[in-house]
This record gives sequence, structure tokens and C-alpha cells, in this order.
Amino acid sequence: MWVPVIIGVMRNRRFAALPVLCLCLAACSKKPEKVVVPEVYRAKFETTQGDFVVEVTRAWSPRGADRFHELLRMNYFDQGRFFRVLPGFIAQFGVNKDFKVHDIWREYMILDDPRTQKNLRGTLAFAQSGPNTRATEVFINLADNPMLDDQGFVPFAKIVEGMDVPDKFYSGYGELAPQGKGPDAGRVEEEANEYLVPRFPNLDYIKRARFVQ
Repeated sequence: MWVPVIIGVMRNRRFAALPVLCLCLAACSKKPEKVVVPEVYRAKFETTQGDFVVEVTRAWSPRGADRFHELLRMNYFDQGRFFRVLPGFIAQFGVNKDFKVHDIWREYMILDDPRTQKNLRGTLAFAQSGPNTRATEVFINLADNPMLDDQGFVPFAKIVEGMDVPDKFYSGYGELAPQGKGPDAGRVEEEANEYLVPRFPNLDYIKRARFVQ
């Protein structure tokens, strides 16, 4: 069984907190407002199987929590597919609907955080392919996965409402190709929804994800 990893081949590593913001600065002179990420915050994910609420705790993984907040602010997850769903293991998402956007953001990796929590059912962690390679892809633990603790996957949040929803995500395609009949990892990275939607129409997806009080 595969462990969740950031799919595709990593290119030149770049570490940046606000890459899109930096690009905007070249086109506008207005000074950006500094964003202070709350120590605890929640986000509601509206999906094709219903809604669930995630609670993020910075103390668990400061860099992971900050990146997740950053992605939520730009609506990064909207229309993104749960492209790897393995019952009793994980449900993975975090590839932007637009491959051009994902192509930029998958290179902006964040530094590792020490693991303080276990990969228990309902927790979320960033996928990775080695040290300091977390970027945008996230998985939901559908069961207690102690083997992922040993492999360095760092939970940063947990589902506090609607944990039954991820259990319903379509898993009929199985593991990613070629081990299973699921999507090809490289094409997911390179083509995003242009590849996933017509070829894997049964995949569940995020309609929208927004902060909640």
C-alpha cells in the first residue's frame, strides 16, 4: 500500500510564504495587509457528499497551519477533486482545478514542522515526498494510521463536524495508476481537472471551502 506523497516529480525547490502576493506587488503599489493566522481556526468544506468542518491548531504544525490558511484565503481548494480515496486509509486532495495555478504553487514548499500529534482518524496532514516538500496536497486520515507517524507525516488539523462525509467519497477507481485503476499521478499534477473531470467523472470534489467562526 502506498503512503500519501506529493505526486509527480519535484522541480526546483522554492520556499515562500506568499508567492502569489509577491507576484501581485509588481503590478500594484498598494501595500498588502499583514495577515495574522489565528492560533485556532475553522473552515467549512462543502463537497458533493455533504459538508464537513475542519479545525486547525497552529500549535500542532505552525507552518502547515499557515499554509492551509493561505490556500483557503485564495479559494485554492474550490472544485478540487478527491483524486485518491482508499477506504480505511486516506482521502487525498489539494490539486488546484487550474493546472497553471497548481504548477506554480506545488513548487512553493514549506519547511517541516516537528510532529506533535498522531495520524488518527479524522486528522489532516500535508502529503510529502521527503524532507521539506509539503506544498498544497493534503490527506484526511480515514482511520488511525500509526505507520504514517513513523514516516513523518504531521497532522495540523482535525475534522470536528461531518466525519461521515469523507467516508462516502467515491473510491471505485482504487489506487493511483499503475498500481490501481485510479488517475495517473503525473497527469494529475500536469493537467489537473482537464484530465480528471472527463476521465474520472465519479470523483467527489470540493464545491467550496471557506472560513467559519
